[in-house]
Amino acid sequence: MFERFENLIDPFERTGLDVPPKGFIAFCWYYTKPAWKILAGVAALGALVAVIEVTIFTFLGDLVNWLEKGDRETFLADNWPALAGMAAVLLVLRPLLETAWQLLFHQGLMGTYPMSIRWRVHRYLLRQSISFYQNDFAGRIANKLMQTALGVREVVTRIADILVYVAVYFTAAVFVVASANLWFVVPFLTWLAAYLAVIRVFIPKLRDVSKEQADARSLMTGHVVDAYTNISTVKLFSHADREEAYARSSMTAFLTTVFGQMRLVTLLNIALTSINMLLLFATGTLSIVLWQTGTVSTGDIAIAVALVLRLQGMSHWILWELAGLFENVGTVQDGISTISRERDVRDAVDATDLAVPRGEIRFENIRFHYGKEAGVIEGLDLTIRPGEKIGLIGRSGAGKSTLVNLLLRFYDLEGGRILIDGQDIAGVRQDALRENVGVVTQDTSLLHRSIFENVAYGRPEASREAVKTALEKAHALEFVPGLSDQAGRTGLDAHVGERGVKLSGGQRQRIAIARVLLKNAPILILDEATSALDSEVEVAIQESLFDLMEGKTVIAIAHRLSTIAAMDRLIVMDRGRIIEEGTHESLLEKKGLYAQLWSHQSGGFLAPVQAAE
Repeated sequence: MFERFENLIDPFERTGLDVPPKGFIAFCWYYTKPAWKILAGVAALGALVAVIEVTIFTFLGDLVNWLEKGDRETFLADNWPALAGMAAVLLVLRPLLETAWQLLFHQGLMGTYPMSIRWRVHRYLLRQSISFYQNDFAGRIANKLMQTALGVREVVTRIADILVYVAVYFTAAVFVVASANLWFVVPFLTWLAAYLAVIRVFIPKLRDVSKEQADARSLMTGHVVDAYTNISTVKLFSHADREEAYARSSMTAFLTTVFGQMRLVTLLNIALTSINMLLLFATGTLSIVLWQTGTVSTGDIAIAVALVLRLQGMSHWILWELAGLFENVGTVQDGISTISRERDVRDAVDATDLAVPRGEIRFENIRFHYGKEAGVIEGLDLTIRPGEKIGLIGRSGAGKSTLVNLLLRFYDLEGGRILIDGQDIAGVRQDALRENVGVVTQDTSLLHRSIFENVAYGRPEASREAVKTALEKAHALEFVPGLSDQAGRTGLDAHVGERGVKLSGGQRQRIAIARVLLKNAPILILDEATSALDSEVEVAIQESLFDLMEGKTVIAIAHRLSTIAAMDRLIVMDRGRIIEEGTHESLLEKKGLYAQLWSHQSGGFLAPVQAAE
């Protein structure tokens, strides 16, 4: 039975990847559509329960009158239909409604509804542009995803269930006391006006402070996660005290929002207790006056007082639910600012797959300035022939890595175009483009998964034997069999830690090379691919790299010129332009920048870029 209700929503449905709406109501509805029928059922059941509960209080008032005026001998015979009917309500109908509500709410909504939101947001964020992640903490983004999913659930369920229940309950209660005596309506409506005034004063303030608190919590989490992620750097510089101060500043900011929230809570509870006591006093006083004049019965008084006591108990619950509602409104609004961002790089509506039969790459008059007016790359033209191996050379900041990032379409060009086998990469799917490019970077990042999963990441269907062969070619089988983790997994199954922290730089680099060897894409980019390797391992792996480059179009970046001197052609860049190109020997003969860099190398590395004039 439970499983049937738990499967009413498919939380992992592969819905569209449109940009989520930026408006609050539109955002909530966008993620609520899969669950709206269940929410409607929950609201309807809540309304029925509210009517039945008020009916029970009415019956208790009638029962008081019957007992007061009835004959003990004939009481059951005179009232058995009403008593039997209420027994059926209490023992059958009310439990059935509660069972249905519980199953719909807790099994149908509470788990799968927020999971559906997390899944859809996660799918969208995975396809966000690189710049999105470069401008924020990864921990903060993840925290926003988790908080926002729960926030949407709380907002929508409170409106669909609690507010509907309360509205129906209060309306029914007023109707019941009015039917006894219209004067009873006065304290109820006066209390309602005061209650709404309290809500009007305090709830918006709680909403605002909650929004500040959600952002402060995300920032605090981001600061803490940033220190943990870079724990090696923290320890290398002995900056635990500095990180304490860094985290303390955000924790203090968060605590300030908590203090503000708690002050509002204290004042809110004082105000609520005051108006509740006034309602009880007014109803009690009015009951005595009306009883003395003979206009109400004892049962009517019992109904009115019972409903007042019930409302008193509900009032704190309702207010906290409303406070929670607006707190979650603030959380959702805060999440919208992060989640509902357009992608900087988007696939065209009619984007196609990419076919790479030859591997020719052409950069045609490309321009890119990272959104600034000038700088980086301006009017660059370059053609790389099919199967050609070129080396990109230049000081740091010359534009080499930017050129590679543009080829991978991590950023969109500001002018010109890039063609692969005559196909403009702006018109093909990003996934299709990157499936045809293998990359080994200087800053190798591994997933916190097994060695096997990391190597097979480019070819998930690869067998263990294929993975072992790639590891062998990358000279990684020298250390992989000896790896183990805290869970007792070894070898290919050992997990490598976050970003591969449990491996040395050279070991991570060899895993990355094995990953690209296995992917076997027609275009290969080597960005300081052997920078983390010692000379002995680098020499040993060069043969595997030459095998890897066979039949592929290759772009290699290296500060150690000796590692790329044997390329078919060397491209020398400076300030985003190509200033020289040719073979190693021809460039030395020109006695230009390349010859200067070659002669000035110390330990095989280039001097830093000179400051722009």
